[in-house]
Amino acid sequence: MPQMGESIAEGTMSRWLKKVGDAIKRDEPIFEISTDKVDAEIPSPTSGVLAEVLVTEGQTVPVQTVVARIETEAGAAVSPSAPATAPAASAPVTAAPAAVASGGPPPKSESTAKPANVPHQTPALAPAATHSPVRPSGNGGSVEERLRTKSSPLVRKIAAEHGIEIAGLQGSGIAGRVTKRDIMQVIESGAPAAPRVAAPSMHAPAGVEQHGPLPEPWAGDVVEPMSRIRALTAEHMSLSRRTNAHVTSFFEIDLTRVARIRAKLRADFEKQSGEKLTYLPFILTAVTGALKQFPILNAAVAGGNIIYRKQYNLGIAVALDWGLIVPVIKRADELSLVGLTRQLNDLANRARAKKLRPEEVQDATFTITNPGVFGSLMGTPIIPVPTTAILGIGAIEKRPKVVSGPDGEDTIAIRTCAFFSLSFDHRVIDGAVADQFLATVKKTLESYPETVA
Repeated sequence: MPQMGESIAEGTMSRWLKKVGDAIKRDEPIFEISTDKVDAEIPSPTSGVLAEVLVTEGQTVPVQTVVARIETEAGAAVSPSAPATAPAASAPVTAAPAAVASGGPPPKSESTAKPANVPHQTPALAPAATHSPVRPSGNGGSVEERLRTKSSPLVRKIAAEHGIEIAGLQGSGIAGRVTKRDIMQVIESGAPAAPRVAAPSMHAPAGVEQHGPLPEPWAGDVVEPMSRIRALTAEHMSLSRRTNAHVTSFFEIDLTRVARIRAKLRADFEKQSGEKLTYLPFILTAVTGALKQFPILNAAVAGGNIIYRKQYNLGIAVALDWGLIVPVIKRADELSLVGLTRQLNDLANRARAKKLRPEEVQDATFTITNPGVFGSLMGTPIIPVPTTAILGIGAIEKRPKVVSGPDGEDTIAIRTCAFFSLSFDHRVIDGAVADQFLATVKKTLESYPETVA
């Protein structure tokens, strides 16, 4: 399991792209992982044949755990003792990292030629592995105990729904960590569950119990566990609603001038830069200028303190088939229209291809979401923690509007318009300041200069 950033301690095996016996080329994607920060495809560190799969889909393991073994000797036999359903406990952290797909140097062939050196344990609720020493912890309890109870969000959700106390189980993961396979085996065995404790409501403050029973599936229903990215999104959105005092303000902005400039520049721009010119780079330019005038919207709340950020890092929400991710354009105020366009397209393309690095989805100071591409006129987006505001862009479309002519007479004209919504944290941002920010964005876009770089 590769280290996907300094703060990442574990990863969840999302999907194997290869199966045992498949030939693999160096740098060819071999599996997908999910972490707290990003979903990514992991390339093979060497060429060879996939001989063993030690961590199955859905399992969460610490970084540097051996997840598979690759046989690099030509014509070597594939290990028959490595079914795709082998439990994670069969890959202890101290095992020789024969094929840890972390981009490191190719493993030595001796380690893959000795599968017997990897101890196999009884799956599911077997006793905790002895390879993880118990060390005292300053936070109470041992490291082993904390690892066992700190299961993935998915496992905790399943346990809560079935009234199972994770701390009372001994799992097959590292240091007895309870995995999805373990919790499902407990449910399928029909063992009596611990007394049910109501799960916290996603719409209630922390510590408040959910009112009423959890919903039960009916005949014919399909029950699927949340994916990791969905579980993390739910957790972050619930945290934001509990933390931030949400208020949303709406402005209708006339983008006719920007549309005209875009149409004029489009052909030459795309020919010279090789990038498609959309409305979004124009909007980003207007937003960064407004953030400099109203720094509280580029701030973070830290207890009783307000941190005014001096970097302007714009998070851009990207809708994926499997969820939502927010790559970040760092120091957006230093980029030209061409630079912003290139960054936008590059981050969006790599997000869809699961090629983003963890640092590319971190440190946003302000976020922009664009539901208008799906036809939405307006919305009330949730503020990402720990920022103070998020801008939503509605559908850009032509509308009949009343405009004043040179002689002062009002006429009906066709204008290109969109509703912009700003959700802001009312703990630190007053409504007047939020509206002044939106008014500045509106003025900038409606009077955009003809000459742009």
